[in-house]
Amino acid sequence: MDFKKLLKSSVKPVLYEPGDAIMWTDPYISQQLLKIHLDPEIDAASRKPLSIKKTLEFIYNFRNKSGMHILDLGCGPGIYTKEIATRGHKVTGMDFSENSIAYAKKQASINNLNIEYVCQNYLELDYVEKFDIITMIYTDFGVLIPVERERLLQNIFTALKPGGMFIFDVLNDKNLEVKFPDHKSWNVSLGGFWRELPYLELINGFHYEAEHVYLKQHTIIDQAEICTKYRFWTHYFNSTAIIAMLSDYGFENIDLYDNVLPESDIWNGDNVTFCKTNKPE
Repeated sequence: MDFKKLLKSSVKPVLYEPGDAIMWTDPYISQQLLKIHLDPEIDAASRKPLSIKKTLEFIYNFRNKSGMHILDLGCGPGIYTKEIATRGHKVTGMDFSENSIAYAKKQASINNLNIEYVCQNYLELDYVEKFDIITMIYTDFGVLIPVERERLLQNIFTALKPGGMFIFDVLNDKNLEVKFPDHKSWNVSLGGFWRELPYLELINGFHYEAEHVYLKQHTIIDQAEICTKYRFWTHYFNSTAIIAMLSDYGFENIDLYDNVLPESDIWNGDNVTFCKTNKPE
């Protein structure tokens, strides 16, 4: 094993330097992700049932008229879309994981629910004045680098009907030393989340404080000593930044809410801010 190569993999990379592969579209890893999505006991790919319930109550608190058309970006296996559709709304779910979308479509068919599922990167959103509400849940907004956020906000604004509402959640700037530690660790697996066969996993956390972004990097070395880096950029926001960003793209009535979710980990409770905003009438 080339230890110099391993040491090099633990060096802090240039901001937004991409990894070697994408987790979400990998045939094996996406199957593991689907299992995690569907496990009600963990807050990982999806939140626990109580948090999901509180999120939906939060959304309906602002708008609960019948027959709405709602778009859920990054819908995964359809956990939120299924619940929304049972209330009689027309729902569109978008995700670029083929496994998750296939599962979601099957569940919609079994339960005779009015849901359209689209297997597509939500950065390619191209609807025009179609939706009453667009949601983006579980801090997905914060994984986008700035140029991607700009593109998405433009497309969401276009896709909303006049007066339509955009609701999303982000990590805020509270408890940063707990959320984003600089650290190194490693793990050996005989087969698990990243690979079916044995592998070595090196985990690095890098905080880019000036840009309000944290990188979680997983370097996977398989039995053939092939080294693959998976990089996950996570941005956090304060209220001033959120309001300025949404205002720049024409949104109005921007309201921010903490403690929508129960306390459990960094992805819940006081660490998460929910944002509600509207396209002008």
